[in-house]
This record gives sequence, structure tokens and C-alpha cells, in this order.
Amino acid sequence: MESFALRSVSTSASSSAFFHSLRRFPSKQLSLLQSSISVYSSPTVRSLYTFSPRCSLRASVSASSPYSSPEKHNEPQSSSPPQGAKLVPLAVSVSIGLIVRFLIRRPEQVTSQGWQLLSVFLFTVSGLVLGPLPVGAWAFIGLTASVVTKTLSFSAAFAAFTNELIWLIAISFFFARGFIKTGLGDRIATYFVKWLGKSTLGLSYGLAFCETLMGLIMPSTMARAGGVFLPVIKSLSLSSGSKPGDPSSRKLGSFLIQTQLQCSGTSGALLLTSAAQNLLCLKLAREVGVVLTNPWVTWFKAASVPAFASLLCTPLIIYKLYPPELKHTPEAPAAAATKLDRLGPITKNEWIMLGAMAFTVSLWIFGEAVGIASVVSAMIGLSTLLLLGVINWNDCLSDKSAWDSLTWFAVLIGMSGQLTNLGVVAWMSDCVSKLLQSLSLAWPVSFVILQASYLLIHYLFASQTGHAGALYPAFLAMQIAAGVPGILAALCLAFNNNLSGALAHYSSGPAALYYGAGFVDLKDMFRLGFVMAIVQVIIWGFVGSFWWKFLGLY
Repeated sequence: MESFALRSVSTSASSSAFFHSLRRFPSKQLSLLQSSISVYSSPTVRSLYTFSPRCSLRASVSASSPYSSPEKHNEPQSSSPPQGAKLVPLAVSVSIGLIVRFLIRRPEQVTSQGWQLLSVFLFTVSGLVLGPLPVGAWAFIGLTASVVTKTLSFSAAFAAFTNELIWLIAISFFFARGFIKTGLGDRIATYFVKWLGKSTLGLSYGLAFCETLMGLIMPSTMARAGGVFLPVIKSLSLSSGSKPGDPSSRKLGSFLIQTQLQCSGTSGALLLTSAAQNLLCLKLAREVGVVLTNPWVTWFKAASVPAFASLLCTPLIIYKLYPPELKHTPEAPAAAATKLDRLGPITKNEWIMLGAMAFTVSLWIFGEAVGIASVVSAMIGLSTLLLLGVINWNDCLSDKSAWDSLTWFAVLIGMSGQLTNLGVVAWMSDCVSKLLQSLSLAWPVSFVILQASYLLIHYLFASQTGHAGALYPAFLAMQIAAGVPGILAALCLAFNNNLSGALAHYSSGPAALYYGAGFVDLKDMFRLGFVMAIVQVIIWGFVGSFWWKFLGLY
């Protein structure tokens, strides 16, 4: 999971054995790997802690590295982190709230309470974008403002903390931690390298399809990127002589980074449980009045054909647009086989983790038929892992991202729901609907305009979940008012939300992590991010239009 206020992070392997196991190095190449290999992120990445019995990954704040970006090398390190809120973002956020509340005339269709809540909501969202404080802290301030101004009662303000979705997201973090801790994710990725790693293009397909599979059992894009795929890509690149922050990065590392990042959006969109923002979108759609029957199956059916088409095309397109210098990697399968030999047979905890996730996913799919909600299924799976010792309660307590996400998700969901209840979202959608009707636009044209606008607006956000929490209800209501079928609009906005995560280096947690590895220049991140966004829109729009018509979504 990513956040609006991401921090600098470095991920260090506690032992070189983890990387040495990926291949048998000639003696002259052993110097490429040191006893500690660090993966550095941009100054926008939040601290991430991952644990594995074979490789202990610990995120720690750092600003210097032989692999960090060149402009960082000579910067002096501050003696202590800044205290309190950043004054300029704070002033701008407060000004936006005050201007809406006192200087803009309240429409007659909106109640005083609704208008006041809109000003508090915009104050909160502005702060989440500008970052005067970390996202959880600022969300709490927004929550406090809604109570202090008597816009919402205490019980109404905190009602969303009992929302099932909020706890399902938090439990997803704990599942991801268990998946990394047992080493099962590392094992699965290594198998794909063994099977498909003879060429650079084949290697990229193997990693992309591996992430797609792991989306079924590891419901966090951030955990998959930071805990499994970035270490694997880093090791493969270094062993091939492709170094971050160096012209040799184009040999292999930059291509694998870009391919994995661009495919992560599609893998996140394929399954309802592949990314936290999917569950958020589902909840927000319900708030607007769009309810999916059997949501897991409905989501997969709608996403399956365009997603697989995208996964088949994306690595090849990037291979043509951003070609690696190294075209063949014949030693990779042998190196992966060596690593699997060193890993040994699947451990007891890996089997338990696999079984628990299989059982949980089965309940996600079929649970509604027997009266078991998705969050209850997740609770059962997590309880199993705790009882059998695969993870312990300290693992859960130390996962700061989970508790932070629980806090600010609840605030955004609560405010969005209250805005809908007070008629603010309906008023906004009516205004847009009247504008579109005045232009005499058919609903397919309105659909394209609003979907494109939602995608491009993501340049203002550093979080897909934050983007959804702030704008998903309004854009969904606008499309419904313009005549777009509700389920089609809800699903496509959610798919769109996933595909926007690779627009820039700050667009999502995985994007910040992959950029921070140092293999891709910033200009290439923006250039390829924009070009591939257009490519994804074309693939999903063309293939999806036929498939969704076949499914009867319009």
C-alpha cells in the first residue's frame, strides 16, 4: 500500500547468500555483489519492513548510497528530521477549506451541513495531496476538524472505523507479511525465472505472470513489489553487469523495472483482492448505489479478457519502445535452479501459508453462498496463521502501514459516505450531467471524457487509494447521471484506478520503489508512463468494449 506522504527508504539484505543463490557467479563477477546490497527509493517512499527466514529485508531511512541517484551524492544529511507541519502546504490546505466555506456561495440544493462538510473534505484532501504532515496524521486532523466544527457528531465521524472494508484492507497487509516471512513468494518467483528466463523478453513475461498469480494470494501491490520482485530484479540485474545509476542500467535492469511496473497495474486490476484500492472502490460504489452481486466473480469476469490481453502485449511493447541491451539470459534458468536447490523443499510454514490463502480465497469466491462475508473469510485465514505460528501478533503490531492505512481509509470513506448522504455528490453529478446534456453528448462519449479525465487527474495524487477515496464517488455519480450503465462505470473507474499507478515515479507505492532502485531515469519514467497509459487505455478500451458487450454490461 502506498501513501500520500511517502518517505525515503532503503532495503538492505542481511546476507549476500540471498543474491548469490540466483546464479553461479564467475570469480570476476563476484565483486558485483557485496555483503550488503541496498535498494534505494526516491524521497517520496514510506518506510517498508519485510521479513523472510532466508533474507531479512529491513527498510531504514537513508540518503546516501553508491546506487542512489547522482544528485544525492553530495547532499549534506540533516542532523534531525523537521518537526511539525510544513507551513506552505498547511497554509494552502487551510485556505482551500476556508475559501469554500466562506467565500463561495452555497448552492440552494446543498444544505449548510453538507457545504461545511465539503469544505472540511477539500481541506483534508488538499493536505493529503500537498503533504503538510504524514497521511495518517493529516487524516486525523481532518477528522478532528469535522468534529470540532460540529459538522459531524463523534459517532458519525468515527462510524467508518467499523466498516468491514477497512479491516479487510488491514488484514490483507498481515497476509502479505506472512507470505514474505515464509519465503513462499521468493520461491514462486524463482520458479518462473527457471521456466521462462532463457531470454530477456521471456524473463519479463515470467515475472509479470508470476505477479499476476501472486495477486491471488498476496493482496498488496506494495508488498509484492518491495518484498518479492524488486529484490529479484535487483539481483538478476547486478549479476548481469547492469548497475543502477550507471549507463549499464539499460543492459537489463531498466527494462525489467519498467516491464514489472507497467504490468503491476494490470495484475492489480485483474482480481478484486489483488489491490487494496479495489476493495475501496467497491465500497464507494455501494455508497453511490451501485452494488455488484457476487463481486469477486463479477470483477474477474469483467477484467479477465482485457487484462490478459494487456499482459500479453505490455512486455513486448516495452521491449520495442525501451529495448534492453542484453537480449538473452541463458544462465538465468540454471541460476534459478541452483537457488531452488539451496532453498530446499517447501517448508511447513510455506505449506500452511499456501493452504490458508487457498482456503481464504475459496471463501472469498463462494462465501456469500453460505453466508460468510469477505472480511470474515480474511479473519478466519489470519486466525489460522496466528494459531499455527506462521506469523505472530508482533508481526501485525509492527506493520505500521496497515494501521496507518486503516486510519486514513476510514476517514476518507466516512467523509465520502456522509457527502453522499447529505446530497453533495448528487448535486455535483447533476451539474456535470446538465453540462454534458447541453453539449448533446451520447453516453459513450461522456464515458470516454470522464474516464480520461479521471486517469489524467492522477498526476495530482501520490496514491491510488487516495485518488479513489477523493474522486471515485463523484466521477461514478457523474457517469451514471450522463446515462452510463452503473456497473460498467463502477468497474471501469476501478480498473482505471489501477492503470494510473505507473504514470510517474510518485503515482503509487510500487512506482516509487521501482524508481528508487536507480535503474530508470526520471524523464524515462514520465515518458514511458504517459505512453504506456495511452497504450493501456487503447487495449482495455478496444478489447473491453467487445467483451463487456458480450457480458451484457451495456
